[in-house]
Formats: sequence, structure tokens, C-alpha cells
Amino acid sequence: MTVHLPARAPSGPLLQWAAVQRKVGPRRYRPAESEGLRFAFYGRISTADHQDHGSSRHWQLTAATELTAEHGHFVAEYFDVGVSRRTAWPDRPEAARLLGDLCGSNRAFDALVVGEYERAFQGQQLDQLIPLLRRHSITLWLPETYGPVDFDNPRQLALLDLLGVRSQREVAKARYRVIAAMRAQTELQGRHLGGRPPYGYRLVDAGPHPNRAHAAWGRRLRHLEPDPCTAATVRWIFAQRLAGRSVARIARELNERRVPCPSRADRDRNRHRSGTAWMLTTVAAILGNPRYTGRQVWNRSTLSMMTLSPSGGSPGSGTRCGGTLRLSGRSLRSWLIPLSSARPTSSPSSRFTLHRFRPTASCVATP
Repeated sequence: MTVHLPARAPSGPLLQWAAVQRKVGPRRYRPAESEGLRFAFYGRISTADHQDHGSSRHWQLTAATELTAEHGHFVAEYFDVGVSRRTAWPDRPEAARLLGDLCGSNRAFDALVVGEYERAFQGQQLDQLIPLLRRHSITLWLPETYGPVDFDNPRQLALLDLLGVRSQREVAKARYRVIAAMRAQTELQGRHLGGRPPYGYRLVDAGPHPNRAHAAWGRRLRHLEPDPCTAATVRWIFAQRLAGRSVARIARELNERRVPCPSRADRDRNRHRSGTAWMLTTVAAILGNPRYTGRQVWNRSTLSMMTLSPSGGSPGSGTRCGGTLRLSGRSLRSWLIPLSSARPTSSPSSRFTLHRFRPTASCVATP
């Protein structure tokens, strides 16, 4: 037999008040799914060839999700692939789209979150972006600040400056180590360091990679050797120049003999060129290329970043930090010439030495 006991009223004035207010049991606040901030996520990977797009995006998005848990939901995602952190935000495809949406009248988000500072900024890039974020009342969330950034807090501003310097230093250290390794590989081994082979050469297998891990993955070295289809043309060009003929006359005779120009001989890598005829500048470039001496000359040119003023930014001025890359030549003293040499394309029986590399007198043959 079941006995139903009458419900006992809570005793004491405090319990009676709690029963009336319905606060007898603890309740946890759970915001509705539609409440909270509307977040836009930004991420980036430097290269698509040496990084896994899926895993990199996943860990960055996971870090952003953990940071913004119970504070809102994501409504937009911007993820740049194959873009260096040195690239200014207006020059990144997805970041530029984010800036355009941020300045638009139909903006769908209230806050911006990144999974890691270094994925988005370096140097003073964030300093250039802060005025735009404040103008449009967009809050920035970073894991390094454990939430939204307070741009009026001197301690957080100092932290952002430190993160910017550290991010830039990380790039500088990696660049120095890579350049030092390339210098050693060129000087001691004469190794081909990448890029398309010059006209008259081709890339062939040079054995397993000296790094055991890379060799286990199947990577192999490659080196330059004369191309049997085009090497004879390069030898003829150097022979004609040594005989005293002008660059213009050499180019004209090549066209009269209907010799395919470099862009026509290799259409797969020169689809952006017409490939119609030999140009004077093409012949001059071949005569001025020290690789035709049979040596892997390195450090002939350098890429430098042209810094642009903040007023040069696209959507929302004041966001452009960085600039464009400019290729400039180095002096002859800065060139690095390896101790070992490869078989020269320009002459099979003569050894060419470096001597005043100019289009008019680029090489001198020595017995």
C-alpha cells in the first residue's frame, strides 16, 4: 500500500521567502543560442605545399571557439591560404574581404577573433588596424589576452606591442637560418636551390636527398645539365658574341633562322608570354647570366619590402602595413660562387670565367 504524505511547507522565514521566489534549487544560466555576440573568425596558413590546410584551420578554429564559448556564435569565417604574415591585410585575399565586410553597411558580425596572434599579425599591423576596429565598434578577441582586447588598457597595449615584435622576430630568425643554409649549400655543394632552369639547361636526378628524413619520404636532389634541344643555341649565341657581333644582330639572325625563342621552347612555364620571336632583351639576358659559366652563382638579387604609408590602404584607410616586394640587383662583390662547377652550356670545350657581366661583354673564354 502506498502512503502519500502531505507536502510540508518550508519552515523558517528564509525558506518561506525562497519558496515564494522559486529559488530553492540552484539554477545555472544558459544563454539562448541566438543571444551573445556575433563573431567573425580569421585564420591563415603560410603555404599550401608544406602545411595541412584542414588540420591548421581546425586547431585555429578550436582555439577561437574555446575562447568565445558561451559568449556568442560564429557567423562568418575568413581563412587565407598561402599568404605570409608579412603581407599587409589589404593584400591578403580573405583579410581584404573581411575589411570590406567590416566597413559595409550590412555587416553580419560584432567581434573579430583569431586563434593565435601570429596567424594574423606581425610588427605594427595590428596598430594600423585598431583605429578601423574602434571606428566601427568591433571588438577583437585574442587568446593571448584571454578574451576581448581593451585598447584603453596600457598593459594590454604593451602586450600587443611585445607580441608584434616577437612575431616579426620569428620571421627574421627563420629567414636568417634559411639564407645561411642556402649560402652553405651553394658554396660547398654547388647545389641547385630551386627555380626554373635557364634556357639551355634542364633538371635531372642527382641522387637521394642528403637529409635522411627527406630521403625516407622519397625526396631526391636535382641538378642542371645541358638540354640537348636548346644547348646548341646557347653555344651559338656566345660564339657569335665572342666573334664581335652585336646583340641586335644575334637576335635578328635567330629569328631569320626560325629558332624557337625560350618562351616558345617551354610553353608550360611561359604561358603568360607570347613566344613569337627573339627579343634583344632576351639575348642580352642570356649573355649576362653568370650561370652559363657552369657555376651556380647565388645572391645576385634580393627582395625588399617597400613600406607604404597608412593612407594607402584600401577598405578603411589606416590598415595598410607592410607593402609590396621589389626585386633589386646586388653588386658583384655580393655574389656567391661555389667551389665546384657544373658542365657549362655556353661552350663544351672552353671554360668561361666571370668578367664584367654586362649585356655587351658578359663572358670571356679562357683556354
